[in-house]
Amino acid sequence: MKKTVLITGGVKGIGRKVAETFASQDVNIVINYRSDEKAASKLVQELKQTNQNVVLAIQADVSRVTDCQRLVDIIKERGIQSVDILIHNAGPYINERKSMTDYSIEEWDYMINGNLSAVFYLTKFVLPMMRDQQWGRIITYGFDRIDTTPGWMYRSAFAAAKSGVASLTKTLSMEEAGNGVTVNMVCPGDIRGDWKEKRITEAIGETDHETPIGRPGTGEDIARTIAFLCDPGSDFITGAIIPITGGKDVLGKIYRQSERSEKDLLN
Repeated sequence: MKKTVLITGGVKGIGRKVAETFASQDVNIVINYRSDEKAASKLVQELKQTNQNVVLAIQADVSRVTDCQRLVDIIKERGIQSVDILIHNAGPYINERKSMTDYSIEEWDYMINGNLSAVFYLTKFVLPMMRDQQWGRIITYGFDRIDTTPGWMYRSAFAAAKSGVASLTKTLSMEEAGNGVTVNMVCPGDIRGDWKEKRITEAIGETDHETPIGRPGTGEDIARTIAFLCDPGSDFITGAIIPITGGKDVLGKIYRQSERSEKDLLN
């Protein structure tokens, strides 16, 4: 039976590149999206040119438990018996820099539910299928240094939610190891704008003086790592938190920028 990969938020950005990477494998692909139906339909048609198996796009807001249950129900209704690979790519982010007290209750709930509770909801519904198969791969997303539970000034909601996901990732890896399920976290570096959907070959030759490796990061850098972790032969890797940053100290850069901004305000 062919394996099925479910990618949340898989229509744009890094999620799209992950979907394209799995399209080259002999698997069924389910892409979840929240609102952009037109982009989702277009991506499905593009992926079908490479992948001859089932390729679906299903609308659901994974921050809502009812939508997560409906998402899994629709997958089963379409004749797919099991989700074997679950990629928790979706996760909201508020660009505006805010101290914790400046977050509204609604914004806080949005960030916690979208980044942390969504992982719990969907994993809870998918894990029984993986246990039945005695095989599964779950991938979560974090950020640089998350394994040290760092503070992130003006990003309290996002940092708190993702730190919770890191702990949940490690906990699940221990609880589910006996069921043949691995659970790992990838931590993308400072990958900006269009680079999220580009290939590594497009970055080679480009210069990024802030990254020790010397080139910009791409969505393919993340997707290749995820594909490796989801390979059947990668079963000895679980509970890992893997930075994919090109050697760049992402949070350190942010702290230095914050310090300069504060000094500018004082002068």
